[in-house]
Amino acid sequence: MKIRTLLVCAGVLALMVAQGQSDLLPRFNVDDDGLWVDGYDPVAYLLDRRAVKGDAHFSHTYQGATFHFVDQAHKDRFVKDPQAYLPAYGGWCAYAMGARNEKVTVDPETFKIKDGRVFLFYNRFFTNTLTDWNEDEGRLYPAAERNWAAFKHRP
Repeated sequence: MKIRTLLVCAGVLALMVAQGQSDLLPRFNVDDDGLWVDGYDPVAYLLDRRAVKGDAHFSHTYQGATFHFVDQAHKDRFVKDPQAYLPAYGGWCAYAMGARNEKVTVDPETFKIKDGRVFLFYNRFFTNTLTDWNEDEGRLYPAAERNWAAFKHRP
């Protein structure tokens, strides 16, 4: 009886720890296979100032998301300091996060760099949210920051 009770308690504790850890993980913009933003290299946005699709040979998994890089040097930079290269809001559309508190997929080639941070945007079907963001950034940016602070910890 004592062993069974200990096993149940251990299982419950493990579940609580796992749940607590997952609640703290950012909700990255990944596909069903866990690939972040169609395999684009997050380091290339800041270093090369352009959107570049990464190579699966240079991949790294961080907090459950798989990132691809154009070369080993980009991968090494990311592994050393992932937070320096992660786009805002897990790679979700900055405009949608600010305007509607929603996670919306992006066009990885529609981005903005401001104050050393990368912001990605939805750009399909005659809708370019980067344009809308630029027109109302003063209101949208603080709203997106508030929304993401709460959003990233939701289960």
